[in-house]
Amino acid sequence: MKTPAFESYREKYENVRMRREDGVLEVALHTRGGPLEFNGYVHEALVQAFRDIGDDRDNHIVILTGMGDDFCTRISAEGFDFFTPSGYDKILREGTKILENLLDIEVPIIAAINGPVTVHSEYALLCDIVLAAEGAYFQDAPHPAFGIVPGDGMHVLWPEVIGEIRGRYFLLSGQKLSAAEAKDYGAVNEVVGREALLPRAWELARHLKKQNPLTLRYTRMALSTRFRRRLQESLSYGLALEGISAAQVAASNAQKATAG
Repeated sequence: MKTPAFESYREKYENVRMRREDGVLEVALHTRGGPLEFNGYVHEALVQAFRDIGDDRDNHIVILTGMGDDFCTRISAEGFDFFTPSGYDKILREGTKILENLLDIEVPIIAAINGPVTVHSEYALLCDIVLAAEGAYFQDAPHPAFGIVPGDGMHVLWPEVIGEIRGRYFLLSGQKLSAAEAKDYGAVNEVVGREALLPRAWELARHLKKQNPLTLRYTRMALSTRFRRRLQESLSYGLALEGISAAQVAASNAQKATAG
């Protein structure tokens, strides 16, 4: 397979800012240079963005971060169609491919969580090293707010990482885990000051870069096998349940509107 040139995808995605130095690729998710506002267009773009990154064998380490004060706390329904079979089929296929393509980035990934993450925190959990800034926290906000099942990988990864009982409580109760609590639970490796976050991520990346590229690639592949298997078992099922619950929400809202 031909390795894509970095310049062919570096500026391809409106919400993904990339820079690379000596094989270390920093990927910052953003909206207009600030915190990412997640919507259907971002969902669609990340499928191919992660594919491009994974296909480029000149990427030896990846740092995944955000911009501004939040990693991701805002989500919009724009670009999503939860309420028709064809619309939700697109969501299901993209939701599956995003996580598959993230796992298919076969080099170590360092998550640098620059602030609160309440939307798609499962992306961080698929990284190999997780750093969090002081003041960051983790929560699943949109699923309970919309009244739908957290089936897009959250239902697999949080119980897997912090334990079944803690994971279920986190998802069912809307619990907010501070960076320090997430570290105690095993979801974060280090908590550092905000200004020190990216320098620490780059320090770790340069340390890892001392290994040869093949070792780095094969280590990531070895360490991600369990997540890959668990997601293959349960991701599509969880997304299907999420779709059914979304349809129920739509029906209930329509009934209320008619009654009103």
